[in-house]
Amino acid sequence: MNDHDPLDRSDRPATAPPADGPVALEERLRLRREADAEFSAFYRATVRPLVAFLINQGAGIHTASDIAQETMTSAYRRWNDLHAPRAWAYKVASRAFVRRIADVAEDPVEEVPEPTSLLARPDAIAEWEARHRVLPLLRSLPPRQRQVLAWTLAGFTPGDIADQLGLPNETVRASLRKARRAAAAYLETREEEL
Repeated sequence: MNDHDPLDRSDRPATAPPADGPVALEERLRLRREADAEFSAFYRATVRPLVAFLINQGAGIHTASDIAQETMTSAYRRWNDLHAPRAWAYKVASRAFVRRIADVAEDPVEEVPEPTSLLARPDAIAEWEARHRVLPLLRSLPPRQRQVLAWTLAGFTPGDIADQLGLPNETVRASLRKARRAAAAYLETREEEL
């Protein structure tokens, strides 16, 4: 039987620095800086497309910006544990939007009181929506079709979408097929009107 105390560091070589010494602190600081740099790059590359993704699902610009920011804050806290951060962020944001829809007690705000980093010019929303003609089409779709099409527009495959939403592959493919048919009919109707 071994009566060696694992906390007794007498078995360590005399030249090894203690685990909580200045070298370990420097290493932790270096790793933290690297993680912060990785997260910063991820944030810059992901936050605006994430807002657009939520808008494509039916969120208003203010709600989408809030959810995206909350999602990124949560991602930062878990950064070292995330293996697929983009998919994780889209999944978390999508679920947060669904919860927000279900929460009928919250009244939407008419205008953002002040500009934010995600919405530098609140008056530019109408201009942005006009450039994205797909929004009226997406808003005309049933919720599941809109959700699946929004994930598709964000670059996810049907298999990815099924995994993230916890749905059978065929359900996702069927919803996507219906959404594409509805989109074609919508565009045909729009062309006839012009």
